Amino acid sequence: MTYYFLIPVFNESANLERLSGNLRNVLINEDKYYLFIDDHSSDDTVSKLMSLFSPKSSLVITKEKNTGPGDSFNRGFEWILEHSHDDQDVIVTLEADNTSDITILPEMIGFLSQNYNLVLASVYAEGGGFDKSSLLRRIISFIANKMLRLLFNTKILTLSSFYRVYKITLVRDIRKNFNHIISENGFVCMFEILLKAIRLDAAVKEVPMVLNSRNRADKSKMKVLKTMFQYVRYILKLIFKGLN
Repeated sequence: MTYYFLIPVFNESANLERLSGNLRNVLINEDKYYLFIDDHSSDDTVSKLMSLFSPKSSLVITKEKNTGPGDSFNRGFEWILEHSHDDQDVIVTLEADNTSDITILPEMIGFLSQNYNLVLASVYAEGGGFDKSSLLRRIISFIANKMLRLLFNTKILTLSSFYRVYKITLVRDIRKNFNHIISENGFVCMFEILLKAIRLDAAVKEVPMVLNSRNRADKSKMKVLKTMFQYVRYILKLIFKGLN
């Protein structure tokens, strides 16, 4: 089996050396493949990735224009489904900015053997939280997750995090049952794929994580107001058109 790491990148040059060290020091004895989707970076992100990761175990897919993380994730999932040849394969998605706590990954993966097929790193699960995130961002994140839980009647606490572990069979089922794995280009994409998994009765587990912004070398790429608008638009789309 192979652990596919699917990581969208956009102007992440300052974070990549630390990221490469973190990835090499986890699941040391396992077969790992790193897939980076570059969202038309204007710095040396692509060349640095190529210098830090071996071409035998990694690939950088570059895009001709910036289309957002949702499009990056969708391209990455499609590539992995095309190239995977083992139903035991696992897909790990996470941020490139080192805010994801890589040390909890073995614990997350361990739950896959307990009949879970999607494991989330959760800042809202007991023991999770934020370190050095702005108060405004925390408030908006809390309200958004609370509203989504109420609207879609789910007990899952963290609905929008990038850091997840998927059994590849779940992603195949999502691809089979919906028109797209992900159709939303913005940050709402992670809620979209989670909602599709829930509608397929996926067994979902949350593992507490402290999101540590101190580990990020630059500012977050997420624009709060733009992302809020994307969530509102997506929710209205679901209400009037349904999920497809």
